[in-house]
Amino acid sequence: MASVENPLLQDFIFPPYDLVEPNHVCPAIQTLLMKLDKDLDELEKTVEPTWPRLVVPLEKIIDRLSVVWGIVNHLNSVKDCSDLRAAIEDVQPKRVEFQLKLRQSKPIYRAFKAIRDSPDWGNLSEARKRVVDLKLKEAVLYGVSLEDNSRERFNEIEQELEKLAQKFEENILDATKKFEKVITDKKEIEGLPLTTLAIAAETAIVKGYENATTDDGPWIITLDGPIYRSVLQHACTRSLREEVFRAYVTRASDGPLNNTPIIERVLELRLEKANLLGFSNYAEVSLEMKMATVDKAKDLIDKLHKASWGPAMQDMEELRDYARGQGAEEANDLNQWDINFWSERLRESKYDFDEEELRPYFSLPKVMEGLFNLTKKLFAIDIEPAGGTAPVWNKDVSFYKVKDSSRTPIAYFYFDPYSRPSEKRGGAWADLVVGRSGVCSSDSTCPRLPITNIVCNLTPPTRDKPSLMTIREVEAVFHEFGHALQHLLTKQDEGLVSGNQGIEWDAVEIPSLFMENWCYQRETILSIAKHYETGETLPEDTCLRILSARTFRAGSLLLRQLRYAGVDLELHSSYVPGGPESIYDVDQEVGKRTHPIPLLQEDRFLCSFTHIFADKYAAGYYSYQWAEVLSADVFSAFEEAGLDDDQSLREMGSKFRETILALGGGKAPNEVFLEFRGREPTPDAFLRYNGLLPSIAA
Repeated sequence: MASVENPLLQDFIFPPYDLVEPNHVCPAIQTLLMKLDKDLDELEKTVEPTWPRLVVPLEKIIDRLSVVWGIVNHLNSVKDCSDLRAAIEDVQPKRVEFQLKLRQSKPIYRAFKAIRDSPDWGNLSEARKRVVDLKLKEAVLYGVSLEDNSRERFNEIEQELEKLAQKFEENILDATKKFEKVITDKKEIEGLPLTTLAIAAETAIVKGYENATTDDGPWIITLDGPIYRSVLQHACTRSLREEVFRAYVTRASDGPLNNTPIIERVLELRLEKANLLGFSNYAEVSLEMKMATVDKAKDLIDKLHKASWGPAMQDMEELRDYARGQGAEEANDLNQWDINFWSERLRESKYDFDEEELRPYFSLPKVMEGLFNLTKKLFAIDIEPAGGTAPVWNKDVSFYKVKDSSRTPIAYFYFDPYSRPSEKRGGAWADLVVGRSGVCSSDSTCPRLPITNIVCNLTPPTRDKPSLMTIREVEAVFHEFGHALQHLLTKQDEGLVSGNQGIEWDAVEIPSLFMENWCYQRETILSIAKHYETGETLPEDTCLRILSARTFRAGSLLLRQLRYAGVDLELHSSYVPGGPESIYDVDQEVGKRTHPIPLLQEDRFLCSFTHIFADKYAAGYYSYQWAEVLSADVFSAFEEAGLDDDQSLREMGSKFRETILALGGGKAPNEVFLEFRGREPTPDAFLRYNGLLPSIAA
């Protein structure tokens, strides 16, 4: 199947990211699908209810497509261009058609059912039982039981949903790129940090303002994450904050880039799909593959709402009082674009540190060094640069190998750190390149080693400075690295449930949120906070103030997350597409319960809510809170062992690695939690870390 001409069809260990061009996509995917279609036909003819005659060939088919399509999808996220979009649009229907054929295969479904019903079922390993259950449930949810017109309609829906998701993301990227504000008046950029002004000036140079400088401009303000957040936090000019905020929350909501009709259609199709499968709404479909039920998810949201509403209202009063004390004209009429600005001033006043002034202490190289030292201590692994081993898609991408105590590589990962708004989608994520697998190994003596991508949108370096980060950006790196660890340190050789594959979605965030907790430990901060010029460690008292500020406005921040989780569940469980209420009516209703200051009537945040309309979180955004409760409880075990006791940390780290990271989807997450913690989870640690524990009792 190797092809010298087309890099996507070569046999490779590390993907040829540097060679893949948009014109390779269609011929490669078409050739691959023809080959896999023959393999599937052969499997259906010869299938037997045994592991070697069912799961082994099936895993090879699934894996080959996911690896090659994964490369295409990844490049679409980090190297967007019109030719690649067109190629994906052309070939996507054929890919979806094949995946539906595979998932709806009755011979394969019957073979899995026969395995589960056989007398030998009890002899299967727990991981293999999970594979069987997963594939049976997946087949049902993808319409294996549907016949004739119902199946045909189901497949039409799946095709359309794929197209809509692709278009949704493209519209956001294009709408984000479309907004540019050129500023020449120094008064207008008052308060903006030098880091922001340097990026804005460099953007201006790229846009043709050759003489732009950090000090004198002109500056181009965009909706790119690092710039947007900085303007909302630091711009003294209220009208600038308002203009940028309004542009951000109305992205992709009008003209040819309007995502509103896409959202309406997605919700309509998901409801129809749910009804075809015998469910009353799409939330029920989504939660079939999760730990929670719809009622349990809503119950969690309600409990956390009760714990956070009172503190959030107190936050708002404190903010108004502070703004009044500063003589702010807007103090009695604070609006959405004022919250971050005055919160930042209040936090600086209360805890006596300026997040922007701390950036020189959080340079990306030092943060990564500290992160790798922490993982060595906890999990007994070494992470080393492996540049030159694997091709990369951009000069700023780094490649690393992970070694265990035997000093042999056990995994690899790419790290793409910086924002590139012209071609890279926003946010941060970690995804699988290839997973650990015994079946898909080219060496029969050992499993294939996992490889992951870690992608962030951090503040880029400038001509004379490295990437200097805020504590929130540090948190994002630790979060995505936690996701990657679940793939990198899995010991599960059943490829269909290795890493986070096969894990119920509301448990997927446990390792990522667990790693975030380390950002707020004294020893971790002092290990990563070294001034990029002098090497001086962050002063101890400043470190302690950062730790104290962790719970600052925690109730307000939690409520914001509950808005996202709440509107997601409402739209997928109660909302009637085409009914009297609009999607924005639903968002406004949820907003009243989660925002002490009402949302703008023209708020169209839903039009850029990628998580639920173009990703895997539909009727599942609550997973962040669900997993946060579990991950906080997990981290509290390290506290109990003693955060200052290196030996205890190593022992607890080993236990975490051997359970939550090693077992993958081969064991139910509630059982994995019990194995690690020795008891059922409680929300106490989560509420305590957020400074909300007393309010739940009240």
